[in-house]
Amino acid sequence: MNAYAYVIGPRNGPGAALFEMAQAIGFAGVSSFRGLAQVEEQTLVTPICYFLFATVPEPASLRPLVEAVRFCPKGRVRFSPLVYFATDSSLDIIKACVNMGFDDIVALPHPLRSLRQRIERQVGQAMTYYETASYFGPDRRKGADRWRTEADKRTGAPFRRIEMVRSLSSGVDVLSDATHPSSPPVALMQTLQ
Repeated sequence: MNAYAYVIGPRNGPGAALFEMAQAIGFAGVSSFRGLAQVEEQTLVTPICYFLFATVPEPASLRPLVEAVRFCPKGRVRFSPLVYFATDSSLDIIKACVNMGFDDIVALPHPLRSLRQRIERQVGQAMTYYETASYFGPDRRKGADRWRTEADKRTGAPFRRIEMVRSLSSGVDVLSDATHPSSPPVALMQTLQ
């Protein structure tokens, strides 16, 4: 696969297992994450870079890194697929990852063939992302209005709706980008209730 994978996690335990899985999937390269400048340079070679997060005791501890990626001014970095690999797939962990803007949460153990298909699902198809002051990530609504908090409904804060396609050859192709004056998406906790 002409994409690069950055593993976020320790080089032992879950991080090491994730590193081996990423190599077995067939990424063009796999390395530990060492900063956004490294990723920006890599996108010049492989336009799509995945961030693969090993399970951690407290997923909320990943928020600073996730926000750094999601609010990066470089589109190829900002729209990178973020995948969390959970050994504990409790509803609280899933909600935390969804609310941070992860593209996928994979419950481990997971068969390699199926995992490869899930990874490949992140490219080659139109995806809708929403951006508010505190969220940037995929649209995960299950119905009209379920993606808005009560505070957002009251304040009518603006939001952006971006439709894009990730391409292994050209990177991120934005199909539409529109700012709307009200009714922004929420932290998507409500989608799972």
